Amino acid sequence: MSDLEQPANSTPNIDAPSSDAKAAAHTRRAFLFKLSIMLNVAVGAVLAVPLFGYLLGPAMKKGSSAGAWISLGGISDFPVGETRLADFRSPAASFDDGETAKVACWVRRISERQFQVFAINCAHLGCPVRWFAQSKLFLCPCHGGAYYEDGSRASGPPERGLFEYQYKLAGDSLIIHAGDMPTLATQASCKPKPLIQITPVATESASTTTRSDEWQA
Repeated sequence: MSDLEQPANSTPNIDAPSSDAKAAAHTRRAFLFKLSIMLNVAVGAVLAVPLFGYLLGPAMKKGSSAGAWISLGGISDFPVGETRLADFRSPAASFDDGETAKVACWVRRISERQFQVFAINCAHLGCPVRWFAQSKLFLCPCHGGAYYEDGSRASGPPERGLFEYQYKLAGDSLIIHAGDMPTLATQASCKPKPLIQITPVATESASTTTRSDEWQA
């Protein structure tokens, strides 16, 4: 029998893995397992931040905006006897809200130290009202609501006057409480304003006389 021939039942001689190789493989598997857990935790935390921000955002904004007094500018910016448009940045706005964070309002200066600050929204469905100095009326372009210069209802669908912001004077500045949106639960101008209703005369002989009755809007 030649030296190259081997018995049929013989098997190759394979060395069994050493204990050091087993230990290295175990350590490698343990490291990869821990690394995968850490990556999963990191990904979960990144995904959870927007979710918690969405759920807790309103409460955080409400708490941060409570008692927020915002300056509308100097008192001299609003002449006595005039009504002017002003705007301020909402204290509940986020840093990335941009121009949408601006809120408009109407400022009426009655005397040297007396003001009225109206929300720009109609008390009917919230459309922005406009001030017409010639007629001294606030008019809503959506459904024809009208308000007197003091904010009380004149005519149209609204059942109440314009909502007002609380204000105070700090030195030469006009400051309003802008943390809460004016609602029926806060402050509203609902003072009744009598209107004059002209009734037609009964006969031609009385054409030189007129009769008027006051009725509440």
